[in-house]
Amino acid sequence: MSETFDLTENPVSSLYGSNCFSNAVMRERLPQNVYKEILAVQAGEKELTLEVADVVAASMRAWAMEKGATHYTHWFHPLTGLTAEKHDSFIAPTSDGKVLMEFSGKELIKGEPDASSFPSGGLRATFEARGYTAWDVTSPAFLKQDPTGTTLCIPTAFISYYGQALDKKVPLLRSMDALNTHALRILRALGNTTSKRVSTTLGPEQEYFLVNKEYFDKRPDLLLTGRTVFGSMPAKGQEMEDHYFGALKEQVAAFMRELNIELWKMGVAAKTQHNEVAPNQFEIAPIFSTTNVAADGNQLLMETLKKVARRHGMEALLHEKPFAGVNGSGKHNNWSMATNDGINLLDPGENPESNARFLFFTAAIIEAVDRYALLLRASTATAGNDHRLGANEAPPAIVSVFLGSQLMEVFDRIADGKASNGITGGERIKLGVTSLPSLPKDVSDRNRTSPFAFTGNKFEFRMVGASQSIATPNTYLNTAVAQVLSEFADKLEKATDKNAAIQAIIKESYGKHRRVVFNGNNYSEEWVREAERRGLPNIRATVDALPVLIQKETIALFETHKVLSCEEQESRYHIYLERYSKQINIEAGVMIEMARRSIFPAVSSYASSLARDAAALAALGAISVPQEKRAKRIAELANELYEETEKLEKVLGDAQAIDDTFTQAKAYREKVVPQMANLRSRADALEKLVAKDVWPFPGYEELLFKL
Repeated sequence: MSETFDLTENPVSSLYGSNCFSNAVMRERLPQNVYKEILAVQAGEKELTLEVADVVAASMRAWAMEKGATHYTHWFHPLTGLTAEKHDSFIAPTSDGKVLMEFSGKELIKGEPDASSFPSGGLRATFEARGYTAWDVTSPAFLKQDPTGTTLCIPTAFISYYGQALDKKVPLLRSMDALNTHALRILRALGNTTSKRVSTTLGPEQEYFLVNKEYFDKRPDLLLTGRTVFGSMPAKGQEMEDHYFGALKEQVAAFMRELNIELWKMGVAAKTQHNEVAPNQFEIAPIFSTTNVAADGNQLLMETLKKVARRHGMEALLHEKPFAGVNGSGKHNNWSMATNDGINLLDPGENPESNARFLFFTAAIIEAVDRYALLLRASTATAGNDHRLGANEAPPAIVSVFLGSQLMEVFDRIADGKASNGITGGERIKLGVTSLPSLPKDVSDRNRTSPFAFTGNKFEFRMVGASQSIATPNTYLNTAVAQVLSEFADKLEKATDKNAAIQAIIKESYGKHRRVVFNGNNYSEEWVREAERRGLPNIRATVDALPVLIQKETIALFETHKVLSCEEQESRYHIYLERYSKQINIEAGVMIEMARRSIFPAVSSYASSLARDAAALAALGAISVPQEKRAKRIAELANELYEETEKLEKVLGDAQAIDDTFTQAKAYREKVVPQMANLRSRADALEKLVAKDVWPFPGYEELLFKL
């Protein structure tokens, strides 16, 4: 375990950001003129010069070395969905056999890692290795510290030799620029002449499980795939609902305390933490920040979760469905839009009905979600999320919007041309007890079953999976909203009567797209039928969700807003399909290994032992019927287990032999996955029948209830 921190001697206010080269640090350490240049670059008003970069690099190196850093790395987000880093030391040898500690502006701005083994989806030949990393000036550098040392990490973009995006950051930044362009057009048309930039903001809630590392190490499936491919539920699951928001166990509280400190030091504003619904499931959420900074922070959070958990004898699981039978984990993507001068464009104010700006931007989002529902669904399509979406614990695979009854009525009245009924905000909830205060009432309730819910002054995109990089879902969301905003702006800029135009645009847009608004229970079968009646798509599997990425309308959308070129978009389609196939391939391979090498020998031996005991009892004239029946049933299931393992190996081999990426992924989904379920059913039934000390792996009781 790492060092103990005494927050009474080192308060959070002094600890926070101590390992982050933030704007506050730059303001203190840089010459005033250089600091102003950096602010202008961050605002998109100027390009970074090498002269400015040299000054920043020298200051950054001195700051990092004061804190013990010997190396630096360009920290980036390749298309693996994880992060990558190559470490270089600050040393530069001199002619007399000594060294200088150097770090230039050129080294800060540009790095050149070997990019040959990162997925490119056909953007380049496998023998073409060069890739460039470019400093993201808007995301602060930070220090990673562990017992081995301290490293300066510089958030960067990652591009090919020909300038194509090989990462998740570049498209995200482009999408933010696209939305900014058209949101500003609308603000100008509405009379706002002071705001200079509109940024999307994000507060991602991260769900995860903790398990005892001793048990984790004895589960090959958890080790290699992040989820249990076998496992029967114990007598108790989550049905008592006693874990949700429950008191933290001491070991978990100690882990969370250290996790917060690690994150705070790096400038990640971890705010909320609590027990989640499933046993040993938890959630952590940060304060909102701009989307690209939030994406960097979430990647850091996921890395740090795992690192700190191991220090406390635990393993953090980020898979969307590590345990069958209990809730899976998502990453609730709380998304909004704000101006540089502090205006939240999704804040309805005291009277949402008369807030034209709020209604205008909200109508655009509703239209974007309806028109680009398939794209938003594809943005959350992974092998892990296929287990979670629609499993009566998470939003279904049907994309819909929750507004709440009050806002829905406002929009319905506009669309239907009805007069206002005087709906206003500012209501309070009276509790009827003099010792308790009345509480301000939000414009809408909270619908935890909705995939895209309005929650007061933001939208919560709940379909995103726990292990995903949030960059891709937000890239797609930003681009979709940017497209609708551009169309709204075209109409508004041409109008002579702006007020009438606003009313007409909202009326037309919402009238066409209110089918996507649903305030009820998204988990219900009635909604599935109603959604089908409304014509809303219900795409349950990753393989069926991804083809929208290469449809000509999708490619045109991304090219129009200069977010992704046709080649960049097609590459991602192939990468995501290949990743799906590889994940299922690994899971199926692990199942075969566990079944053949561990489960089958253990249960066969146990069945033989029972049969011998039954025969011995019979020889003594004792009743042996129960033992005989049990031995017979175990032997039958063991034979079935062997046969289903053989079948899985066959369909797995067939899938592996397919060359076309889509056809192969389809085979994994339609042939391999169902056969995995067949094999699992036999193994899980056997686990219920054999003695606990015979079963070769820790079970759900240990994994879910013991830390």
